[in-house]
Formats: sequence, C-alpha cells, structure tokens
Amino acid sequence: MRDSSRARFLAAETGAIHKPRRDRIPIALLYPNRYAVGMSNLGFQTVYRLLNAFEDVVCERAFLPEEDDPADTPLRTLESGSPVSAAKVLAFSLSFENDALNLLALLARSGLPLLAAERLASHPLVVCGGIACSLNPEAIAPFIDAFLLGEAECTLEAFVEALRAENERRGLLRRIARSVPGAYVPSFYRVVYDASGAIARREPLEEGIPERIGYPLLATLTAHTTASTLLTPHTAFGRTLLLETGRGCSRGCRFCSAGFIYRPPRMQSAENLARAVAEAARIVPQVGLVGAAVSDHPALDDLCRRFAPAGVRFSFSSLRADSLSPERLAALRASGVKTATLAPEAGSERLRRVIRKGLSEEQILGAAGDLLAAGIPNLKLYFMVGLPTETREDAAAIVELVKRVRNELLRTGRRRGAIGTLTVSVNSFVPKPVTPFQWAPMAETAELKFRMALLKRELRRLPNLRVHADIPRWAYLQALLARGDRRVGDLLLRVHDAGGNWNPVLRQSLLNPDWFVLRERPPQEVLPWDFIEHPVSREFLRQEYERAHEGLAGPICQPQEGGCNACGACGDRRPQGETRGLEDRDRR
Repeated sequence: MRDSSRARFLAAETGAIHKPRRDRIPIALLYPNRYAVGMSNLGFQTVYRLLNAFEDVVCERAFLPEEDDPADTPLRTLESGSPVSAAKVLAFSLSFENDALNLLALLARSGLPLLAAERLASHPLVVCGGIACSLNPEAIAPFIDAFLLGEAECTLEAFVEALRAENERRGLLRRIARSVPGAYVPSFYRVVYDASGAIARREPLEEGIPERIGYPLLATLTAHTTASTLLTPHTAFGRTLLLETGRGCSRGCRFCSAGFIYRPPRMQSAENLARAVAEAARIVPQVGLVGAAVSDHPALDDLCRRFAPAGVRFSFSSLRADSLSPERLAALRASGVKTATLAPEAGSERLRRVIRKGLSEEQILGAAGDLLAAGIPNLKLYFMVGLPTETREDAAAIVELVKRVRNELLRTGRRRGAIGTLTVSVNSFVPKPVTPFQWAPMAETAELKFRMALLKRELRRLPNLRVHADIPRWAYLQALLARGDRRVGDLLLRVHDAGGNWNPVLRQSLLNPDWFVLRERPPQEVLPWDFIEHPVSREFLRQEYERAHEGLAGPICQPQEGGCNACGACGDRRPQGETRGLEDRDRR
C-alpha cells in the first residue's frame, strides 16, 4: 500500500493501536483482500485487538494493495509503514476460500517464498486462522507454516507464549504443534493416498505430534464481549459499530457451516449487550448486531425497546421471517432502514424441508407484508440453486414465490402511493465441510447456468424487480478450494504463476478438479478435514444427510439454562468449564 493510501485510511480511522516496535514481538496481521473488505470483518478486528492486548506484542495490519497502487509497491503495515517481511509472524485471517489466491499474492509482495518448505530460518513465520481454514485448511496447507484453528480467544495466549519461548524456526513450530490448542503444522504430517485417489491415512512424522487436531471453542461468551475495535468510513458499514450477539445457531440449516462448527450455540449475556450498546451510542449513531442467529437472542426485543426510542439506530446481520416481532419492526423503522432482507433459500416447501430451512411460504409472505407495512419500502430475497435433490421444478418455484412477494410489494405500495423495489439474489449452492451436505456433489456448472438463465429470463419480465446472480464458474472454484486436499495447493501455485488465470491451468492439470467438486463421496471415505475434531460428530452429520434425502427433520440443538439438551450432535465433545477443546490436547 503506497503512502498516500496509508495516510488516507489512517486519517479517517478511530481506534487504531500504535505501539513502539522496540523490544516487542512484531506481528503483521494480513487480510487477503482490500482494506474496505478486511475492515468490515469483525473477526479480523478482534484478532487485532487480542494480539495488541499483550504488552510485549505489536500487531499491525496489512491488506491487498488498492487498484491504483503501483505493482512494485512493497507490502508495508498500515500503522508504521514497516515492511511486512520485518515482522516475526505474518498472520493471515482467511474468511473466504476464493481469497486464497490473494493470500499467495500477499506472500509474493512480502518477498517470501510461497511454499513453506522453501522458507529459511530468517523468514517470518506464516500462520493462518479464520473460518475458511478452520473448516478445511488443506488446499492452502503447502503455503502455511502453522494454522490456528478454532476461536482466537482460545489459541492466541498459548501461541504468543510459544513465540516468547523459542526463536529457532523448527523448534518454534514443534512447540506450537505440541502446546497450542487448535494448532496444526502441516509439515509434521504425511498424507498417504489410495489407488482411487482418496486419502488412505495421515501420519505424524515426529513423536509427540498429535494425530488429531483439537478445535477449541469458548464454552461461554460472558467474559468476551466482541465489538468493533476500529471505526472507519471506508467500509460497507461506515460509522456503524458492529456488536456480536452470539456464536452458532440452533436452527440446523443443513447447508450452513456456522450452524455446526460453533455448536452448541452460545449467546452473549443481555447485560453485556446492553452495556455495549450504551457505550456505542456515545460515539456512533448506529449499532450493527451480528451473528449467525441474531433473531434468536432472547434479549433482542428488550434491546430494541430500550434503546431505539433513545435514538440508537440498529441494523441486523440476519432476521428470520418467523421472528419479526413488533419491537424489531419498530427498531428497523426508527433506524431509517430502506431495504430489508429475507432468505427463503429455496422456492418450494419440499426443498426447504430438505435443507431444513424451517420456513413455510405463509411465514415468508407474512414477513414480507409486515416489513412493508412497517414502512420499509424495498425488499431483498436470497435464494440458492443447485441444492441437493433440487429439480428444475424446484428452481422454477423460486419464480412463483417471488411473484407472490412482489404482489405484497405492489399492494402495500399502491396503498401508500409509492411502490418500492424487490431485489432477488440467486447464488450457486456450494457444499461445505462440516455440514450434512459435505458428502454431496455440487451441481454441474452447465446446469447451474441453465437454471440461472431460466430465473433471470422469467423474473426480468416483472417491473420493480432486479435480479442479481452469481457466476457458477466462480462457485465451482470456491467448492474446489473448500473441499480439496493438499494436491489442490499445486493448482493454486500454478494459477498464481499464470496471473490468476484458472482456465489454462485446469486444462493442463493431471489432477481432475471434478473429482473434488462434482463427485458424491461415499460414507466411508476419509475427508480431507476429518483429522480436525470439530464440535459436531461425523456420525451426526451423516445421519442428517440421510434425513435430508428423506425430507425429515432432526433433533434441535437448543441448550437450556442448565446445560446441553443432548441432541446427539456433539457426541462426547460437549463443553465443560470455560473452554472446550483444550482438555483433549492436555490428554495427548
């Protein structure tokens, strides 16, 4: 990032942490996308705050250079302008699989060898965390010295302690692998494949290296209120302070990794939320409540009743169609919200049962009517195509549901004399690790294009309606990176060398990417991420996969005040004490 960009961003920020580098462990925290994207990510900001809370650590940020930055601009940190290569650690936060190529670009800009095996003792340690690699780190494993899986609050203290205790590179990696909860050092493992190309086994190469990797999660969020550390107008949220209401979700939508990777769901306390909103109201006009299940927080209506009349404007990262209370509608109206989003995901009732969305058409239409009646003029609907068991009739049902929602828009708009706009967003379904659909094949790209074209052709005939559709080819690549093993890293390296052009690399590759993306995986196959002890058992996910094909619901993960409701998802991995996942590492 050139000096003019750095100065512009720093001048507009509130909350940046500046510390002298002398006698401190320098860590460069990198987000593999541009500043506006990275600074919109609450997880990235949280790691920045947690690392800088250590007195002997100085953590500074770096991002993918802006479009107008010269190609030869060296990668420097935002806070001090120091070369990223001068840090002891380069810590990446990877939220989206398709940013993997950007990660390689940042390594190259830093002057480091891309492959971990080629780095010398003088090079910084390259570590990576974030939801994308916590699901499956293997596609980028050749480029990373160490992964920190699970929640940062559980891993960073032991990681920093390892940095204090050891300077020699190999010894430091050994200490991290053995003593840091959730740490995975790929170079300490050999992966053996069978004749079909599937994984036969994974072998530790040294004594004392754990065969399986724990996935530490906080058992409670009470001591960890998570909110924006920095505020800047150069993000999608502007001067909105983001506040986390909880982690995980009890709904069990079968396509959503957040509903399984953070089980059981944990809610922030009502007292902490109220305190954080009150503090935020003194410095910003708007608070954005974020989480996988904002609607399910029992204190949400009370927050709206208490603070909306006092002038606090709220936005919500997600609101389910079956949870629009009068208090929430009033908060949206008072906040001046002009567009509200609903996510039916599928057009037919049958397919919503398969994916366990848990919404009827009546509830969807009722929610649309309630939002419009509350004075919110525009609606946005999210759908996916290519879901397991989906037929072309299911895809066509999206059109019929959209027409019914549009009728609500027209009816309400005519009554008040102004008709709003309905936006329909259609995305290709990508089967993700640690969900019941991790065994499912992705739909063929040609079929996805056909269904997208069908929807766009039918919907664009309707006035007051916009259609946004993703590109199935990019969804295919996302699936390859999400579901691939270490061999996909070789493809990534060659695509990087080809300037980001996937087509010639895939045409010339001996590795068939369809094998990772389009193939239904047999129940007994070892999946690339099976070595991670995610909170939900593989057996439970397989049961849910089979229930999906039968159109059946499964048990609900809804912990009561007294503890877990024993839905069976976590097996013997239920939380005990303040942090779970640590005891397994201690036993090993």
